[in-house]
Amino acid sequence: MHINTEGKFNDNSYLIEAMTMNLPKFTAIYIVEHDGMRLMIDAGDAIKSRKIVKKIKDYGLYPINKLVLTHSHWDHAQGVAKLQQLMKESDIEILASERGVENLRNPQIVNEYYDFNMEKVENVIPLKDGDKIDVNGLELEIVNLYGHTRDSIGIIDRRNNNIFVGDAIIDKLDYNAFFIPPMPSDFSEDELLKTFNKLRDIKSGINSIALAHFGVWTGEDFEGIINSMEDLYFEVKNSIIEWHDANLSIDEIANKYVEKFMPNSKVWNAQLMKVLIEWMIDGLRL
Repeated sequence: MHINTEGKFNDNSYLIEAMTMNLPKFTAIYIVEHDGMRLMIDAGDAIKSRKIVKKIKDYGLYPINKLVLTHSHWDHAQGVAKLQQLMKESDIEILASERGVENLRNPQIVNEYYDFNMEKVENVIPLKDGDKIDVNGLELEIVNLYGHTRDSIGIIDRRNNNIFVGDAIIDKLDYNAFFIPPMPSDFSEDELLKTFNKLRDIKSGINSIALAHFGVWTGEDFEGIINSMEDLYFEVKNSIIEWHDANLSIDEIANKYVEKFMPNSKVWNAQLMKVLIEWMIDGLRL
């Protein structure tokens, strides 16, 4: 089952659409609530912060007490400063991987590559593998999921048998469209393969996976993602290398990608994939 509509999807968790780059159902923000405390996962981009806050209020989840960033890319962290400003009556704790603290404090590399201005994020509480976050008695466990970035983390909610993974393993936009993790500026294939192994090891304790791009996958669809993520990565990687080595243009590679991997997509097409293809190529170069 694919849950891709806004609202509550288990006893404690909500999906909020962030509308990054004005693309519907492209970026998800998640909120975990328990006994009056609210923890938000990722911040989206700054342009949509007011709309995000309105949605949070509409669902009765205002204000946010804690904000965990799955990694330091702009589409997950740019909205932090604006959200703090809009919810200034709440002293929001910002948490991220210990490897991400410096990236958030000095976001120049991400800003220069993606050409999105992300303000510094200060006073970040560092998280390491195995740390626990207490949401008024609901315990969330941090797991390092490096690869997509070397500061990516997952958040395990064992009470609800769910894991939030950001962009760590795959971005599956719907049943007919997906893209893989290699993105600038610090992709690591070695770390990605370790992450695949780690998720296979822990999958027996969970039955749903929440992706940043986009939505929650449960049951057989959850199993399918875990079982196919590594094969899909190498199939896409090898195809992109083949097309790139044949001196095809970005437009041509995007067309080939859509034809081979998502021919049945009614929403995602070669035009939308062009930027992602360029980013994947640059990530693979690393």
